[in-house]
Amino acid sequence: MSNHHQVMRVLGGGNRDLRLSGHVGFDSFPDQLVTKCVNKGFDFNILCIGETGCGKSTLIDSLFKSSFNDTPVVHRLPEVKLEQNTYNLQESNVNLRLTVVSTAGFGDQINKENSAKAVVTYLDQQFEQYLTEELKIRRDLVHFHDTRIHVCLYFIAPTGHSIKSLDLVCMKELDKKVNIIPVIAKADTIARSELPQFKARITEELRANGVQIYQFPTDDETVADLNSKMNDQVPFAVVGSTDEIVVGGHKVRARQYPWGTVEVENEAHCDFVKLREMLLRTNMEDLREKTHSKHYELYRQSRLQQMGFADKTADNRPVSLQETYEIKRQQHLRDMQTKEERMRQMFVQKVKEKEAELKTAEQRLHDEFEKLRTKNQEEKRLQDDKKRQLEEEINLFNKKKAAVQAQRAQSERDAMSKRRK
Repeated sequence: MSNHHQVMRVLGGGNRDLRLSGHVGFDSFPDQLVTKCVNKGFDFNILCIGETGCGKSTLIDSLFKSSFNDTPVVHRLPEVKLEQNTYNLQESNVNLRLTVVSTAGFGDQINKENSAKAVVTYLDQQFEQYLTEELKIRRDLVHFHDTRIHVCLYFIAPTGHSIKSLDLVCMKELDKKVNIIPVIAKADTIARSELPQFKARITEELRANGVQIYQFPTDDETVADLNSKMNDQVPFAVVGSTDEIVVGGHKVRARQYPWGTVEVENEAHCDFVKLREMLLRTNMEDLREKTHSKHYELYRQSRLQQMGFADKTADNRPVSLQETYEIKRQQHLRDMQTKEERMRQMFVQKVKEKEAELKTAEQRLHDEFEKLRTKNQEEKRLQDDKKRQLEEEINLFNKKKAAVQAQRAQSERDAMSKRRK
């Protein structure tokens, strides 16, 4: 575009179109943004959901042409466990911090009612971490490691019939929190003639159950036609492999079978190239932008409303942050006063209850003391009676003894008198 055709829009009393008389230089602004973004690097976070053994790790290795060496998962986990791994990748002069989150044990439990609970909790935790950083007085979002999930690759088992109820329920719970791209795992196990019907059946069941999957954007003219065509190809039927096999004199990633070879990057064999093109080369930034402007924004609005923040009052009057703070402060003071009064009443009640308990215990001790005192007096009276009785018996015994002794002495005197005569 020539300089005399360049247009600058100026705000003030309405928008006015002004023609520039010469080159100003702000047309280099996109180049500045590109340079800044390249120097900073990018974060991209992928969530892989699918049953154990459906090829999640192999597909990620194939997408990035690397080997992440994830630990194999057993089928005996009591509940779904999310495993997060972060890798630093570099291609040309672009640095990518890739975070891959997998759902270990998904679909392995007998009771699958809470299979999506751990995933929802994890997504909310990542949103909450970002919101916490965003609300700090001294925040550092430039260097903050953004772990919000940008895309969820949902692996559908290659049954060839229909999508499982577990998958429908799980995707329904997640579609408001993450961009979902469904993929048919291990698509080489389904005949090519059956794939179109299987895809159509999955699409129809998702639509009938109100599941909102990610739509590739068509508002950009440069990719509108391609994205529109690719929207009709979802779910992608993918095959992953880390093995390299020589085919036609070239090394390719493929899966070798007795009946033939399935090439991962051969579009006649599977949709792997389409998925990689849409995910990494064409729409990565849109996935990141949708995560921030749509899914995170919904979470942020909900959380701020829970905190009591509002943009307008009941009478549709704008509310400033200072007003909101003052309202929250007054509400907090009222809540504290209410809690203080409630605690005071509880304290008074506890004191009364304790006083009643102490009085009851005191009365019980007094009653026991009176019982013991009465019992002691009775025992003392009985002892005195026994003592008096014994003393009387001793006195009587002594009297009898004295009488016997006197009688014996008299007898002896009488006997001596007789002998003298």
